[in-house]
Amino acid sequence: MHYAIETEKITKEFGDITAVNNISIKVEPGELFGLLGPNGAGKTTLINMLSTMSDPSSGSAKVWGFDVQRDASAVRQNIGIVFQDTTLDDRLTGRENLDLHGRLYGMDGKTRRKRIEEVLSLVELADRADAIVKTYSGGMMRRLEIARGLMHHPHVLFLDEPTLGLDPQTRNHIWEYIKTLNREEGVTIVLTTHYMEEADHLCGRIAIIDHGEIVALDTPEALKDRLGGDVITLEAGSPDDIARLCEVYQNNGCANIVSRQKKEIFVTVKEGERQIPHILNLASKAGIPILSVSLRKPTLDDVFLHHTGRAIRDNKEVSEIEQVGYRIRARRK
Repeated sequence: MHYAIETEKITKEFGDITAVNNISIKVEPGELFGLLGPNGAGKTTLINMLSTMSDPSSGSAKVWGFDVQRDASAVRQNIGIVFQDTTLDDRLTGRENLDLHGRLYGMDGKTRRKRIEEVLSLVELADRADAIVKTYSGGMMRRLEIARGLMHHPHVLFLDEPTLGLDPQTRNHIWEYIKTLNREEGVTIVLTTHYMEEADHLCGRIAIIDHGEIVALDTPEALKDRLGGDVITLEAGSPDDIARLCEVYQNNGCANIVSRQKKEIFVTVKEGERQIPHILNLASKAGIPILSVSLRKPTLDDVFLHHTGRAIRDNKEVSEIEQVGYRIRARRK
């Protein structure tokens, strides 16, 4: 079977740091596939290998049937990519940026002109096509980069944190453009993000990545359904109380513990509204005071907590792997 992307135990090491560890995935043609994880999880490193910008340390990968190492040129002809950082020439117009990209891919003049109009229309930038890019807003630049990635009719489009740094309204607009191009262009999209709601809203399947490894892979709904019902959050007075509470619930068998933090425990139960009185009664009998309780449906946050024991790290945190990447990029400049 011909997959859009197929990796077999692909691994990338930077010295004694393993950025991507034995990842094996298969992405179907036309799929909108998400790589969800915190900063430094290995998402961008994986994209760099799939787009031939970095060689794997071991393992293998194919993109549109071409090996990323043996057939790198063919891979590049079949992919588009939107990087985390803006790579547009802000001294050129939007149209000139697209025209330059078309020339680099060997498109003739007639084909370039026709395709420029198509992609500008797709991202609703036709009215600003002849404006200098430095006058664009952040959201307009992102849309132009997506248009540029589509210029040469790629079969696979990589979007690396496509809404990073954008305001919520602009982010929602970018989401709609991504869904539209996936539907109308039929292009396979691989999207990296650390925004739970973005992955949930856009992706047909999600691979949750942490410390370079896939810890879960399925549709968003299936990942949430595996937790087994409603999520009840209980706050106690101390970590010791939380540890005792875990033991009480595990011995009773009334709830599946998703995870715990210093003073909170997250449990899943069927029919949460009916179970809350029983859960509180067990805590009371054990002499454990409960400070607060809340009930909600599972989210991808809960899935990540369940598989890793913690929430996605703060966006400002820079991991060892990211620092290695920064040092490598700095040496290249």
